[in-house]
Amino acid sequence: MNEKTIAVREAADDQDPGGTLARRTLLGAIGLATIGGLTAGVLGLTGRAAGPTRLSTASSVATQTPTHSASHAVTAAPVATHADYDAQAEAAVKAFPAKTEGTGLGELESRVIEGVREFAITAQRIRFEVTPGNFAEAISFNGRVPGPIIRATEGERVRVKVTNKLDQTTGVHWHGQRLTNDMDGVPFLTQPTIKPGETFIYEFVARPFGTHMYHSHHNATEQVGRGMLGPLIVTPKDGGVDPRYDTEEVIVLNEQLGGLTLNGKGFPATAPFMAKVGQRVRFRFLNEGQQIHPMHLHGMPFEVFARDGYPLPQPFKCDTLNIAPGERWDAIVVADAPGAWAFHCHILGHAEASTGMFGMVTALIVS
Repeated sequence: MNEKTIAVREAADDQDPGGTLARRTLLGAIGLATIGGLTAGVLGLTGRAAGPTRLSTASSVATQTPTHSASHAVTAAPVATHADYDAQAEAAVKAFPAKTEGTGLGELESRVIEGVREFAITAQRIRFEVTPGNFAEAISFNGRVPGPIIRATEGERVRVKVTNKLDQTTGVHWHGQRLTNDMDGVPFLTQPTIKPGETFIYEFVARPFGTHMYHSHHNATEQVGRGMLGPLIVTPKDGGVDPRYDTEEVIVLNEQLGGLTLNGKGFPATAPFMAKVGQRVRFRFLNEGQQIHPMHLHGMPFEVFARDGYPLPQPFKCDTLNIAPGERWDAIVVADAPGAWAFHCHILGHAEASTGMFGMVTALIVS
């Protein structure tokens, strides 16, 4: 993605931080003229409920898969009807994309010092809203979940200063990079831990090109699960090795911080992806979780061309792409079908229940 595309996208995000424009576009695409006059369930899902009890109820509906058993019938409360479930399902869609506190990704600034591109990241705890009203204690890089995108050019020397502001030790691994052993980021095997208050400097040559990632490799189940992860994108020296594309999107999959998430958020707080008719959209998928996630896009196929950063000898088309933990996949979508198209993990327990969609769900909106 060139600097012009990045600048335009960041400017658009700054002008529309709450997703208002995206919501208006979505509602127009699905034929909803207004979101006024909704029930209290809608207010809860959009974070505008009158009190914390109602907010908590809406949040749990949006993030958990209900379980059902015969014992549930033996209660004083009336049994919910399909009409009740429909109201909740509709409310979640109308709330999408719901405004929440905390953000992720974004381009990490860098500077070139004596021929070395230098970045700085800080590990720190933050309070992060995963879905409306559902807050979690995150362990972030630079206050973002996922962490900011580190972007370099193939063959470029990179220096990353990692500062630890946590109450525990850590270390950072550069997943997919071919570097010297002492820079691999595995405490006690290749380096000492980074203690609270310390800064460790990693330096390596960025290679191979492609979609990669960086994350903690110390107490990783907790630290990565709670947000210490981010994309590492190495642009090829020869731009001709990649297929042509107009825009780029990054999708980081995880399922520990507050539930099942895409880029740190669960539906209806996930962000939709926007495209103009005819545009070629590059999706970079990164699975930083502990489960497989078969990502399915309605209406248009993926043209898959790279795995773990390496170009495939034979690209292929599919509409459902299975992404295992640690894997990265690159695919082009030709946005040739106008509308709001569902985009979700096809393990249905990760995406939809009787009360509607939740978790790993978003949309590609083509206009």
